[in-house]
Amino acid sequence: MPVGIVFVSHSARIAAGIVDLAAQMAPSVPLVAAGGTDDGGIGTSYDRVVAAIAEADRGQGVLLIGDLGSAVLTAETAVDLLDESPAGGVRVLDVPIVEGGVAAAVAAESGADLDAVVRAASGESASDAPSGSGSSPSAETTVVLADPEGLHARPAAALVRLVAGFDARVTVNGADASSLLRIIALGLRHGEQVTVHAQGDHAGQVVDAVSALLAGRRA
Repeated sequence: MPVGIVFVSHSARIAAGIVDLAAQMAPSVPLVAAGGTDDGGIGTSYDRVVAAIAEADRGQGVLLIGDLGSAVLTAETAVDLLDESPAGGVRVLDVPIVEGGVAAAVAAESGADLDAVVRAASGESASDAPSGSGSSPSAETTVVLADPEGLHARPAAALVRLVAGFDARVTVNGADASSLLRIIALGLRHGEQVTVHAQGDHAGQVVDAVSALLAGRRA
């Protein structure tokens, strides 16, 4: 099962909306909203956060992301006072709740562990080092981006999930393809040329698969 993610917001609607958004790109990830106070007002609730951690826990760890400083503080307090922590660990992160939350969800959907999910939410690479050395196989190609809306969140998420299945380090126009935030930050638009580079045992296969995805054709 994937890492679980809890969204701690001062607004129940904001937390629920982020769950709805992230679920579009990470349907198998346990995503739980912990927004608002116990009486439905604006604020945060210790009890709601504790319950959300239990709901999100599937044995692989839980990540909590807060929308403002006091939400992060509530999350940290809840974690500190847990009777029993999730077996896979629990982390609290202070990052932009929408961008970081979606990036974390996509990483979790790809099977990343808790540490890698945290790095994804922070905009870091999914791995600290390339899969292979300088002597490992490499491949590169350039394609024209076919999606009429450009490389927006949904196709970018599909790209990140795709490369996670290969033993290779992949870049798209120089950006690490394991990082959703870095891929979206490229701002690639329809008709632009995209250079896909990979290094590792599966370099050729992943370049073919990614170029097919970007060019809108079957691999």
